[in-house]
Amino acid sequence: MDNLTLPPLFISHGSPMTALEPREAGAFMQRLGPTLEAAFGRPRAIIAVSAHSLTREPVLLAAARHEAVYDFGGFDDRLYTLRYDAPGAPELAARVTAALRAKGLPVHESAEGGLDHGIWTPLRFMFPDADIPVLPLAWPPDWPPARLFDLGHALAPFADEGVLIMGSGSITHNLRRVFAGGRLNADQPATPESTAFRDWFVERGAAHDLKALFDYRAQAPHAALMHPTDEHLLPWYVAAGAGGRDTAALRLHDSQTFGDLGMDAYAFGPLAPTLASALERTAA
Repeated sequence: MDNLTLPPLFISHGSPMTALEPREAGAFMQRLGPTLEAAFGRPRAIIAVSAHSLTREPVLLAAARHEAVYDFGGFDDRLYTLRYDAPGAPELAARVTAALRAKGLPVHESAEGGLDHGIWTPLRFMFPDADIPVLPLAWPPDWPPARLFDLGHALAPFADEGVLIMGSGSITHNLRRVFAGGRLNADQPATPESTAFRDWFVERGAAHDLKALFDYRAQAPHAALMHPTDEHLLPWYVAAGAGGRDTAALRLHDSQTFGDLGMDAYAFGPLAPTLASALERTAA
């Protein structure tokens, strides 16, 4: 397929245990990869922007090969046996570097590789053969949403070349509340605060209200409570920027664990409704 355009995505990757206990979000990711491929074509590469790869300025991990990085501790020992050895994309890295610099954005290349769990967890479900080249883009967590949106917008031309631009984080993320009381309960009902925050994002995203979304810290209900630090939300803005300045954000999946850990997924750009419709058919 010569002309292959893909809608950018934001995936809530959840706890590392998602890799062993998929629940609703994992089941969605398992459908997402094949559905995306059937609806549009197989991605030629993946630019991955994860909440767990943070730097002072954007850095492209341009290694020729990647392995799973176990950037966590205290979890089930089986997690450390899971692998996701994927090809890298050094040639794409050089082109992305040129594109970002042309937009006046600072960017660096590193020959290092490795996929943090925010990348390999969803990709193990979406593309289990690990045969699609991956280009991780580490990013600065102190950049405001509007600047991260611009970073994503600079990546938009690559989506028109069959590159899947994937932000990975969590639509709500307050681990202190998750671990409160010392007794974890993944089946705990969604808290009212988490629901209100997630609903606000659905509404403002559907309205493409960038002014409100960029100011979410002041305007979204319970914003500081749902994101004491916002590195897990900010990849949403990179993916949204890759979708374009004039198109809505569309929620593809809605679930949560532990009451407060939102697992929502979004698509952006004019092709997002096509993907949503295709997913609805596979769920029927």
